Amino acid sequence: MPREHITLECTEARAEGKPASRYMSCRNKKTQTERVEKKKFNRFLRRHTLHREIK
Repeated sequence: MPREHITLECTEARAEGKPASRYMSCRNKKTQTERVEKKKFNRFLRRHTLHREIK
């Protein structure tokens, strides 16, 4: 199965002492071999921040 479900976590929230927002997404393992990074909305910080894939 080439697609896998991943969890994206905010990178800026922990530095500011706020809870980290998390999103579920999926990726194609064959075409995207490195970790995924997306700009998503963090409701605790009330702005768009960079979210990275976590294990």
